[in-house]
Amino acid sequence: MQHRTIGGRAVSAIGLGGMPMSIEGRPDRDRSIATIHAALDAGVTLIDTADAYHLHADEVGHNEELIAAALRSYGGDTSGVLVATKGGHLRPGDGSWTKDGRPEYLKEAVKASAKRLGVEAIGLYQFHRPDPNVPYGDSVGAIRDLLDEGVIELAGISNANPDQIREANDILGGRLVSVQNQFSPRFRSSLPELELCAQLGIAFLPWSPLGGIALARSGELGTEYAAFLEVAEAHGVSPFRVTLAWELALAPVVVPIPGASRPESVQDSAQAADLTLTDDEVARLSAAGA
Repeated sequence: MQHRTIGGRAVSAIGLGGMPMSIEGRPDRDRSIATIHAALDAGVTLIDTADAYHLHADEVGHNEELIAAALRSYGGDTSGVLVATKGGHLRPGDGSWTKDGRPEYLKEAVKASAKRLGVEAIGLYQFHRPDPNVPYGDSVGAIRDLLDEGVIELAGISNANPDQIREANDILGGRLVSVQNQFSPRFRSSLPELELCAQLGIAFLPWSPLGGIALARSGELGTEYAAFLEVAEAHGVSPFRVTLAWELALAPVVVPIPGASRPESVQDSAQAADLTLTDDEVARLSAAGA
């Protein structure tokens, strides 16, 4: 597995997104644990989660607890695994997603996440989504305080625009290490954020890098974006692997975090780190569907 850097810490070039194992359509616990173990076997050392990755109102932190259990039960060394979690997004249990960016809420949420993960300090904590009812600087200020107090080791943000990235980095005193935004062949509007992160040396973590759970599960990515299928056939690999390799080729700060709920999926995704695309292929894929 190739490696990239988040805040000076080396992580696998391909991470694992935990959300599909805890929301609608989630697999049973045994298969989820097997999926996480398969990721570790494949050399994945970045696992992304959030306290809001759950289905019912009474199971906040379902995914965090699942990941903690998988790490505890894994037979190998997990000391090099960076678990990234998020706070500020909530699921009241009716299928909706709400926001709470109040500093006092975030400071309580991070403590609950640390307890569920079984750690004294969270490796990477990310403000999940801007709250229109709370000044952005106030929310990020809470993350700064947590960083200063050693409650978290690294600080990131998610679903941010370029101005928010600059503001967050300023508030954090240049210590913003990651930005997690949606980015895929289908969703490319975060390209300015990716390019800004590349300029600033901040890790860019594409969520839903394969176009979303529905597209990934249906296997229609190659059908909807023919260029990805054609390049995949030329290399004898899946369109999913080509998609992740393309994202890696866009900038050295990119670390995709594809979600998975089956061991086979994460094994295929992990191999994208070893797939080298030509400059012409990257340009062709970048133009496809744009």
